Amino acid sequence: MTGKERREQLIQISRSLFAEKGFDGTSVEEIAAHANVSKPVVYEHFGGKEGVYAVVVDREMQKLLGMVTEALSASHALVKLERAALALLAYVEENSEGFRILVRDSHAASGTGTFASLINDIASQVEDVMVDEFARRGYDPKLAPMYAQMLVGMVALTGQWWLDVRRPSREEVAAHLVNLSWNGLTGLDPRPRLTAASREAGSAVAVPRPVAARPAVVRSAVVQPSEKELREREKARERELKELERLREREQREAEKLAREQEKARQRELRELEKARQRELKEQERLLREQEKARERELKELERVRLREAKAAEREAARLAKLAERGSEPEGSRLRE
Repeated sequence: MTGKERREQLIQISRSLFAEKGFDGTSVEEIAAHANVSKPVVYEHFGGKEGVYAVVVDREMQKLLGMVTEALSASHALVKLERAALALLAYVEENSEGFRILVRDSHAASGTGTFASLINDIASQVEDVMVDEFARRGYDPKLAPMYAQMLVGMVALTGQWWLDVRRPSREEVAAHLVNLSWNGLTGLDPRPRLTAASREAGSAVAVPRPVAARPAVVRSAVVQPSEKELREREKARERELKELERLREREQREAEKLAREQEKARQRELRELEKARQRELKEQERLLREQEKARERELKELERVRLREAKAAEREAARLAKLAERGSEPEGSRLRE
């Protein structure tokens, strides 16, 4: 085994052990034993358990980050959200060991951060998307970082839950995630406020006030949305619905186009098959004609041979008859001759 192959073997073995037992529960002795090598081989390649753990964590973080980054390259915000949720769940399903390693707090010696730092990296990319969307819909773009953390955290925690239950399917889980987040974002209030009851309870817990002063505080805190704000919300919702309708129409057109192309391809294939069948039939007919001609030629040749043999037999019979005739003449007549 080459040095490169040995290093990869140690990484894969360590990955399985870290997923099963965690960093603290795994020892260099176990890694070496599973690889059927001595401890110095592990130290030679990685310098110790911390080194191989750092490589494993970094690989998993890059793999997941790459999948999510690719998903976020879609054109429409809804498609971005769908593909990002699917990317995370696909990683959980196909790289369970790696995800188990990531969701544990990475050891300080790894130098690669924790799962939280990875979520922050993803949230930063989502933030860039949400800034544009917020600006387009009339919301405050400064709130995009907070919303990105909320959105990514919701998906990440769902992924941790789904890691063990694995039901329903990842497509269904992703659909429900998108349903909750997207439809929630669709009716987003540009200036959300807590209800009066919740604000009152929060104020009572945070800063005790005299009973007499509380009603005035509550009344002053209650702010109803203005007519202008209501119109803005309605317009934003109408724009969102129109965008969704355009997306649905575009997807429908693409599906119809794909169906037409598939039908054309099927028709072409059928025509090609029919042409091939016709060619095959013509070839079979040509072979039959050639076989028939060959058989006729053979019969003619046999007939000629039979006629030649018959003529030869007649000549032989005539010759024998003459010989026999000569043999039956009187001896005297033969002497006179």
